[in-house]
Amino acid sequence: MKIRVAGGGLAGTEVAYTLAKAGVSVSLFEMRPQRETEAHKTGNLAELVCSNSFKSLSPVTASGILKEEMELLGSLSIAAARKSQVGAGEALAVDRDLFSQEVTDRIEAHPNIEIIREEIVGLEAPSEFDFTIVATGPLTSPSLSESLQKISREAEFYFYDAISPVVQSESINTEIVFRGNRHGKESRFASDANDSKGDYLNCPLNEAEYNRFLDALDAAEKIEAKSFERLKHFEGCMPIEEMLKRGRDTLRFGPMRPIGFDDPRTGRWPHALVQLRAENREGTAYNMVGFQTRMKYGAQKEVFRLIPGLESAQFYRLGSMHRNAFVNAPKVLNDDLSLVHQPNIFLAGQVTGVEGYMESAAIGMLVARFALARIHGRTVESVRPPRASAFGALHSHLRNMESPDFQPMGINFGLFSDLAFEPALAPLRKRFFKRKKIPKTDKRAMIAEWSLAQIRRYRAKETAI
Repeated sequence: MKIRVAGGGLAGTEVAYTLAKAGVSVSLFEMRPQRETEAHKTGNLAELVCSNSFKSLSPVTASGILKEEMELLGSLSIAAARKSQVGAGEALAVDRDLFSQEVTDRIEAHPNIEIIREEIVGLEAPSEFDFTIVATGPLTSPSLSESLQKISREAEFYFYDAISPVVQSESINTEIVFRGNRHGKESRFASDANDSKGDYLNCPLNEAEYNRFLDALDAAEKIEAKSFERLKHFEGCMPIEEMLKRGRDTLRFGPMRPIGFDDPRTGRWPHALVQLRAENREGTAYNMVGFQTRMKYGAQKEVFRLIPGLESAQFYRLGSMHRNAFVNAPKVLNDDLSLVHQPNIFLAGQVTGVEGYMESAAIGMLVARFALARIHGRTVESVRPPRASAFGALHSHLRNMESPDFQPMGINFGLFSDLAFEPALAPLRKRFFKRKKIPKTDKRAMIAEWSLAQIRRYRAKETAI
């Protein structure tokens, strides 16, 4: 039995690693560096092209629950992230070069995985492989996108994703910028890039500086969509200029939120604030948190240098945009995430309609399990994740037949079904009967505990097969 995996990103490497550990021979196709994309910079597997953050580690957040579940099920991405972690408060952030190198080294070292540096341009032709798993991610090549669109018999879906700039640390004015975490929370990770004062560098703006920045942002030249494309942004990665269109205070309640930070120069919260997060352990590069943009390069330098502390900023990378492809999963995919019209082809990762690094990696882990079930003649039900779990919540999102307008979504508590958690919710409802509503913190703590218990049972059943 041989399986072909298209794409060496987070989803593709999780697919290959999970299958290889189960004794399956895998050919992992990655077109880079022979053919580059508009966002990647290296030929390494699992290269991060947007943020270097995998979101919260807190056990009572949806993203924290997902990461704990992934770790319980043997995620390669989580293991690599632990080895390449940098300080980011309660978030799991990584040195992107160390992370991708760790994943690449582990994949290259596995005897059941062959890495083939070639582009798969079409899916229609017969091959030597029993199954193909497409995990090419948001930057699927035009030829493969066209082939996938033809086989799935569905019009292409897409949205535009934007990348934040990265600043050289030596060019940051430390007389203005101060270090700290929101509300003075302690760092969860110690490295050369931070100290006891916190993980983030913070650029404070007063009201006049904030308004000057907004005026320049509004007037700056932007990259426009091509005439045949409808510009459609994903809400979780909205460019700052698109946020500005929603009102002048939108950024102050979004990526420039000042709450919880005392400016050392005034002793008070600033009017607005820009956060910088370490890109590597040495602290030589900092990401402008939440500052995705479609401004032209020259305009970015002018506008961002209006931020106090970044007057002389030099950039390792400026912001950019790329077109992300995904399918209408409820319509074109089976329960095991294979194509309805071509069941020997599975989809994994962001192309299925999940959003986020860890969400994509998790779907890769799940699809590998579905493929293994097919190989060993087991039913989909035998490996489907429990609904009362983050894995189950993501799978259910991809199977939501009632959605009239399917859109990519990251893990969030809205995807967790109260019905699935009813055995655990019932005692809480009795406890808080007089309040008529379970407090959010109690409910989320219960969801975290219950979902992890479900995944432990899932893992035990998996091990026993």
